[in-house]
Amino acid sequence: MDLATRIVETHISTLFFVGDRVYKVKKPLKNGFLDFTEVTARREACRREVDLNRRLASDVYLGVADVTMDGEELEHMVVMARLPEDRRLSTRLDLVTIDDDLRHIAHLIAAFHSTTAHSAEIDAASGADAVTRLWEAGIDQVGAFAGTVLDAGEVGHAAHLARGYLRGRRPLLDSRVSDGHACDGHGDLQAEDIFVLEDGPRVLDCLEFDDLLRWGDSLSDVAFLAMDLGRLQRPDLGARFLELYRELSGDAWPSSLAHVHIAYRAHVRAKVACLRHQQGDPGAADEARALLRQAIDHLDAGRVRLVMVGGAPGTGKSALSRELAERIGAVLVSSDLVRDDLFPRSTPGRDSLGEGRYTPERVNAVYEEMTRRAELVVSHGESVVLDASWLDPEHRDMALDLADRTSTVLTELRCDCPPELADQRIRNRAAAGADASEITPEIAHELIDRVARWSEAAVIDTRAPLGEAVGLAEAITTRPDPMGRC
Repeated sequence: MDLATRIVETHISTLFFVGDRVYKVKKPLKNGFLDFTEVTARREACRREVDLNRRLASDVYLGVADVTMDGEELEHMVVMARLPEDRRLSTRLDLVTIDDDLRHIAHLIAAFHSTTAHSAEIDAASGADAVTRLWEAGIDQVGAFAGTVLDAGEVGHAAHLARGYLRGRRPLLDSRVSDGHACDGHGDLQAEDIFVLEDGPRVLDCLEFDDLLRWGDSLSDVAFLAMDLGRLQRPDLGARFLELYRELSGDAWPSSLAHVHIAYRAHVRAKVACLRHQQGDPGAADEARALLRQAIDHLDAGRVRLVMVGGAPGTGKSALSRELAERIGAVLVSSDLVRDDLFPRSTPGRDSLGEGRYTPERVNAVYEEMTRRAELVVSHGESVVLDASWLDPEHRDMALDLADRTSTVLTELRCDCPPELADQRIRNRAAAGADASEITPEIAHELIDRVARWSEAAVIDTRAPLGEAVGLAEAITTRPDPMGRC
């Protein structure tokens, strides 16, 4: 190990690397989130840093050294064992052993989260209200640099996407707390501060100066490292780390939530980079802009979607809905299956339009139940594909209202093909006997004009092969929407 003496400056500390030790001194500064102007405050910060970091690196944090003269306290230093620079995770990202490294780190963090402190106070700092307060504080702080360090449009877009997600996901965020995922975490998992040693990883430098910034959802804690790996141009490793943590912790979350937590971490780091730029760091402005773009990319990927797929019978809407839901990772809600749940067939045969299971009252009940099920799903962070005819504006308004109420991105797709092709598909389905729909070609002809009046929907020509039609639907559904309905 290279034991050359060197000095490293961080935003709030100065580190002296001497022999096999590192001595860390807090700077006597005051800013918006800490006050180290008094020596007693620096002493307490050093002691807290040692106590908290021993949770993940007990043999590295050796203690606090007191510097005195004639009985007067002059300064205090965190004393640490010096670790080899080439064992930092940030230096190992291209090694063939990186997957093993990530697994060992994920195992350590998962075990740490299972045993770290849990309390009502930590729960209160982790739910929907707390997450919203953190985002709003960050939006205000980053907003101070809009038009100078950062592009004002990008700053506003990030705020728009974050607020949209949070407005519609209160049940998800609060359920994470009630399910036991709030904890006293690390708060600052950076690849540079993780050392992969022969006998296991050591994780250093947790966030000790503000408990509220360390308390939160365990997913938010590990999202920091996923963000940092993405910042280091290895988003694939960030995704792999989350996958391993999920496996080893037994946790489960919608992908949208992981994206939003990663975005939050990048957003905070963008603010820190802006502050460094303000203090004269020449490279910090570019770093801040890259981090803000990283936050926007994840916020965009985390948008929750509600996709209405409709059309006249036989136009292939159900087949397209199934494939589209699989491609975009959405839950499929089908009107035919909901109808079977609400109104099981009591006699063999098919009900006619307006009769039996297709009376106006029962049709309304099916759409209401579809909307109810979809709301449960989207409010918990999962996207939904709604497969129905969507003949009537009143039913389409139910979906529009749901999207607005839950800040969910709405896409309307109408499948279309020549009547003779639709007729043939209906006959083939009936002959196979495996379809939940009771539609006949005669009924389908009665509905074509009503569906054609759905002018707001993007038209998908289903004469094309299914894969091609689904590809077009996916492109429309997932295209960037700078200031969409979310």
